[in-house]
Amino acid sequence: MIILREISLRRGDKVLLRDASVTIQPGQRLALIGANGSGKSSLFSLFLGDLGADQGEIEGMNNLRLSHMAQEVQATAMPAGEYVLRGDARLAHLRDKLQRLESSGDFSSAADIHNELEDIDGYSAERRVERLLQGLGFADNATQRPVYDFSGGWRIRLNLARALMTPSDVLLLDEPTNHLDLDATLWLQQWLAQYPGTLLIISHDRDFIDASCQRILHLAQFQLTAYSGNYSAFERQRAERLANQQATYEKQQVRVAQISDFVRRFRYKATKAKQAQSRLKELERMELLAPAHIDSPFDFSFKPPTKTSDPLLRLDRATLGYGDRAVLHAINLQLRPGSRLGLLGKNGAGKSTLLKSLIGALPLLAGDRTPGEHCYIGYFDQQQLESLDLQASPALHIQRLSPEAREQDILNFLGGFNFRGNAASGAIESFSGGEKARLALAMVVWQRPNLLVLDEPTNHLDLDMRHALEVALQAYEGAVILVSHDRHMLRNTVEELLLVHDGKVDEYGEDLDGYEKWILGSYKTDSEAAAPALNSRKEMRQQAAAHREKRRPLQRRLEKTERQMAEAEQNLGEVRVLLTNADLYNEANKDQLADLLSREKEVKAKIGQLEETWFEDQHALEDMTS
Repeated sequence: MIILREISLRRGDKVLLRDASVTIQPGQRLALIGANGSGKSSLFSLFLGDLGADQGEIEGMNNLRLSHMAQEVQATAMPAGEYVLRGDARLAHLRDKLQRLESSGDFSSAADIHNELEDIDGYSAERRVERLLQGLGFADNATQRPVYDFSGGWRIRLNLARALMTPSDVLLLDEPTNHLDLDATLWLQQWLAQYPGTLLIISHDRDFIDASCQRILHLAQFQLTAYSGNYSAFERQRAERLANQQATYEKQQVRVAQISDFVRRFRYKATKAKQAQSRLKELERMELLAPAHIDSPFDFSFKPPTKTSDPLLRLDRATLGYGDRAVLHAINLQLRPGSRLGLLGKNGAGKSTLLKSLIGALPLLAGDRTPGEHCYIGYFDQQQLESLDLQASPALHIQRLSPEAREQDILNFLGGFNFRGNAASGAIESFSGGEKARLALAMVVWQRPNLLVLDEPTNHLDLDMRHALEVALQAYEGAVILVSHDRHMLRNTVEELLLVHDGKVDEYGEDLDGYEKWILGSYKTDSEAAAPALNSRKEMRQQAAAHREKRRPLQRRLEKTERQMAEAEQNLGEVRVLLTNADLYNEANKDQLADLLSREKEVKAKIGQLEETWFEDQHALEDMTS
């Protein structure tokens, strides 16, 4: 086992750990979580021996084989496949030695090397490298391309593949999903499920943590606190603990009220049974776990758009691509106020191509792009971070967007993104990736768009910031189209899923769980699986028409029940407003009070009956579409 005894650690003047102790059992699967800058990566450096503790000691590291995912890759001319293979140092040494012996004609000694390679399964190494690269989204010819030919994000993927290739007793992964899409994240999740050693992951992807880890190490207030169970279990335990602290009670109630109001307003607006039920469960769960994020430093929201159009933006018979290469064909897509779309699809299917075409950054190869008169787009992708002015402050970035804005208003706004004091007024050149991502998002929020186009907005964001973004997006009144490998973000912020596949963009009939099963199933075979939930276009139209006809009576009943519930909710609100009149509780008005209380009871009973009817019909509709 690995034991940290009373570890204290500083980086410069900043204290990261103070008398921290924890024990890691062999074979445990742990997630190391904490706010950006709390010291997670420094703790990894401590394990790797790159840093020394200021006080205390680590026991049990002797003779352990460690593998870790480096965050930088040199621009070498080495082929990508060879670079990954050399993660297994012993294998690489034996291959090099074998080549020298055979080149010199020493075939007798070479025979011994062949035996050693056989013992360590060295002859399957190239096939294992190919599978690693394919699983992480690389094209089939990637093994022969030089490392310098790949962009920064793809080089990080090469480092991840190299770490997975390295035989190890302890595997350290620092933000492994940051540069992955959803498909590659699911593949990695499946690969890690088979890993036999001790796993320690730094991650802010809660679904990934839930699937991959059985224990949480929370780094906060200079201490390491161990929690049994996955992230969801940690969140429940922390919510219970914080809910019992009187000092956080009022703030907790505000956050719970916000989420409760969102659930109340939207829980009955179901258009797709499976997605609606999944979303309802997630929203109710967020309400329950709201206290776990009470001490979050983030508190922001999207102001309502000043003007809007309907539709906001549409593509008609559009062909999308680059130069002469078409990626997507015959795309018809309409974005209206309130549209909340999530894009699914394998790496390279065209998700980013679609987003860039929507915002007008990529000219259409054919067809029409028609923005509404009052279409104001807020766009975010990782390239936005590269366009930030490193010598300017966050406040100056906002001031450039709105020269007429008051300085105090800007500082108040930035405080909601945890840019306070010098962090708001100083140059951003020393900002981490997470801080730059927060600033880029803040700039989008400030401009009050009525259409949000978000391409992997959660990369580099910690769990509290992701939670704050989810809450803000839930209350956002405009349209959203989102690409994200963060399944929790998708479940909580979109209403419809679109599948980008085989040059098309189609409505996806299943929910995220169905998509996960399809992706994971496709990795179990070497052959390409068929598209999920999609048959031929003719069959799809016929099935959709039959399902619509079958569901129509139930949908009409649901719509009628929703109208009745809205009316009852309004009546209940009117009664409760009357009940707030202090004069009503005088002796002279007791009959009027009794009448109002009776009306309140009747309306609440009616709402309960309508809810029961709604849920029965909703479950029936769900059964009909499953």
